[in-house]
Amino acid sequence: MSPTPESPDTALLVMDFQPEIVSRVGEEVLEPIQRAIATARSHGFLVIFIKVGFRPGYPEVSPANRAFSALASGGAFVGEASRVHPALTVEPGDLEVAKKRISAFAGNDLEMILRARGIRTLVLSGISTSGVVLSTVRAAADLDYRVLVLRDCCADGDSEVHRVLLDKVFPRQAEVIDARRWGEDLGG
Repeated sequence: MSPTPESPDTALLVMDFQPEIVSRVGEEVLEPIQRAIATARSHGFLVIFIKVGFRPGYPEVSPANRAFSALASGGAFVGEASRVHPALTVEPGDLEVAKKRISAFAGNDLEMILRARGIRTLVLSGISTSGVVLSTVRAAADLDYRVLVLRDCCADGDSEVHRVLLDKVFPRQAEVIDARRWGEDLGG
């Protein structure tokens, strides 16, 4: 199921790698995601940085939403506070897409971009495994994408939940491998 070097229909989603979020799990996850980004670029795959981002005043956040209403009171993820982690460079040709909920597809035009580019395979990385990665694996599978999850490019505050998702839940809808193996499978 791994994409081949000939498949221009592949995109790497780098999800929620923002300073505030990375600080919750530690920076160890940055090295493997840097490797994965380099692999994607070297094979001509689209790199999309998915980030949490809101308008000033949080008009997109309902007080009924437990996960996001707490953010609205703290001023997180608006303007400069929604930037990608500085250890990851967004280059020309890469895209940045802001999301308004947990899934990478929520509240934005990601699906339209993927369809317009002819993307059929999604390679997922992100923080947290139990949040954006889980929600996006489910949504992407339901949308009939081929899904690959980069094990070492995902992190979660709960190591047991992280392990169960990667070892037992995700393999039902995705291939789960590490970034180095993905690069080797692609011939790089």
